[in-house]
Amino acid sequence: MGDARLPRHMFLWCLSAIYMFAFASLYVQIPGLYGNEGVLPARWQLRVSGKSVVEQLKDSPTLLWFGPRLGLDTQQCMELLSLTGALLSLMTLALPVLRDCRVFLVLWILYLSLYQVQKQFTQDNLLLEMGFLAILIAPMKMPWSSKVRLHDSVTFWLARWLLFRLMFVSGVVKLTSRCPTWWGLTALTYHYETQCIPTPLAWFAHQLPVWLQKLSVVGTFVIEIAVPFMFFSPIRRHRLAAFYMQVLLQVLIILSGNYNFFNILTITLCLSLLDDQHVNFWLRRPTPKTESTSLQTLLSGLAVMLEIGTYALLGYWTVKYFDLQVDWENKSVSSKTAFTYFEFNGFLKTVTVPSIWIGVLSLTWEIISSMFKCACVRGVLWRLWSTIQWAVMAAATVSMFAISLVPYTYIEYDAHSKLWPGVRTVFELTDRYQLANSYGLFRRMTGVGGRPEVVIEGSMDRNTWTEIEFMYKPGNMSTAPPVVAPHQPRLDWQMWFAALGPHTQSPWFSSLLHRLLQGKQDVIRLIQTDESQYPFSKQPPAYLRAHRYKYWFSESYPQRWWRRVYVEEFYPMVHLGDSYLEQMLVQHGLKDKAPLRRSSNAWLPRLLHHVGEHAREMPAPLLLWTLFSSAATVCLLNSLRSRAHQHQHESLQNKHTDKQAPGETRSSVAQEDEKKHEEEDAEEDGKEQEEDATAEEEQKGEIEEEVDSLRKRK
Repeated sequence: MGDARLPRHMFLWCLSAIYMFAFASLYVQIPGLYGNEGVLPARWQLRVSGKSVVEQLKDSPTLLWFGPRLGLDTQQCMELLSLTGALLSLMTLALPVLRDCRVFLVLWILYLSLYQVQKQFTQDNLLLEMGFLAILIAPMKMPWSSKVRLHDSVTFWLARWLLFRLMFVSGVVKLTSRCPTWWGLTALTYHYETQCIPTPLAWFAHQLPVWLQKLSVVGTFVIEIAVPFMFFSPIRRHRLAAFYMQVLLQVLIILSGNYNFFNILTITLCLSLLDDQHVNFWLRRPTPKTESTSLQTLLSGLAVMLEIGTYALLGYWTVKYFDLQVDWENKSVSSKTAFTYFEFNGFLKTVTVPSIWIGVLSLTWEIISSMFKCACVRGVLWRLWSTIQWAVMAAATVSMFAISLVPYTYIEYDAHSKLWPGVRTVFELTDRYQLANSYGLFRRMTGVGGRPEVVIEGSMDRNTWTEIEFMYKPGNMSTAPPVVAPHQPRLDWQMWFAALGPHTQSPWFSSLLHRLLQGKQDVIRLIQTDESQYPFSKQPPAYLRAHRYKYWFSESYPQRWWRRVYVEEFYPMVHLGDSYLEQMLVQHGLKDKAPLRRSSNAWLPRLLHHVGEHAREMPAPLLLWTLFSSAATVCLLNSLRSRAHQHQHESLQNKHTDKQAPGETRSSVAQEDEKKHEEEDAEEDGKEQEEDATAEEEQKGEIEEEVDSLRKRK
């Protein structure tokens, strides 16, 4: 594989942007979700005890334990950590010098600290795992930077392995779950209208013909199960083809659904499949051409044949195992699964262990090639320093690879049972830090009989009920689905999960109704940033209840986007002091046992309150894109300025070489050129002298002829 310096820089830049999205999105939701008067106050999870700080960090590794030492309560400390992370990642996004391994270490610690108290409303395992890999991938730039970093290809390989685990396991679990929609290839006929928060394009995708939806499921299986093995192919075009197929899938998901920054994370991982040559092709930069030998020509020809054979075999298996047949009369393609669950299990047992060995061979190649590069470094000290770096990073990479095998082999019992017990022990010790996780996207398709949705209603007199509309989740049938990515509206997401079962499986829902009955503004802002859109902005409702509906995309667009049918009562009518509500709050530990502490009047709490009031006035998606646009503008200006300086430097060098003094030392080639020029000048001077002599002789002859002619006339 060629050099990957540019893809590595792109990886770190994209991860900085995602960190900024994550911190900023969480920051605006902290008071309503985890604040002292929020849905699930974080202070309930960090009870003050007689343990030392070290013991507290062992129980829960978070910096929130140090909040009281700064005079901050848990909410204020969360705001401080998220605000610090947002500003630091914004600066890292704008300034290349800050894309340092120590900066990424700080970002990872900050987000891990917040993750410990927000597990109920978040699924950020992938960001934490990628964030830790960035610590190994990023260089050490401050206060000095080492130009010799020959181990970068080794650590960057971990991103490719994570991408393989993510995609391959996501494809496998769809079939091992025995979900009838995935086996029947009809999952996408339900997916677009039943996903958490669809986009407007999801309505149009839902109207596509069934045969095309089924063919899209076939394409999803091919991209997620078969194509990931091309990540480790020694043929460069295999990796590039795999890159474009993975990015195509992620872009289609982004266009049809609001999955915050998850798909952007996946695209960022796909950058590990690129090299400098392809990125330079994107940037239209010239690449040096090397003369190919006969052996290289032969190898390239064999690579082309192997590449074509791979695509042909992939197409043959797709047609065979999904029984693809073209119906020319109806202009469609029929498809169905032509294998059984037991056959697929046999396939899984066959490929799981070999896939691990493929990863071992690929990693070994990267380690050995980097070792030879270190051996070729000039200078004893530089060679020793590069070898030490290589040894440390290679050991860290091998350790991360070994730990990741534990969650990866969850898909196959026999492979998991054959793992060395020491690896499982290390994984259990590091599991709390989210260094390696198990992934399985869209394991089962929900909402097959209609999208379940919970609608909260409020009343002042128990006779007239008004629906409380959320900003993002479906409610009003005439409201178009929003576009909110990369923002993650965590309450709207949990409302989707709550609708899948009884309210007792979502204890936080009772706390939500309790806060709405109390009229807590921080919680109301989670539902509607513009309080004028909230029907009880002037006075809290006296009574609340919740019903479950089933939603489907309407066919009467654009008059209505949705149609719905009433199903059942989700939560009974309650009011403040209601016995049932009090019972649920006490049962789930959601009742305040002690009065709130009075907020400190120190400058830091007042500053945090002032910043939060202004930041939360703006809609969260607009805030996130404003921050990103400002940082991207700074990056663009820095790039243009550096390019202008480069051109200016090159022009000055050219002028300096043109005006070089003759007394300066020259190379032998330059001296030979000067001698040649002197000889040519001497020859030219000799020719000019000969021409002058001949011209004088011609003039003398003409004068003599004129004298003779005058004599004859006389």
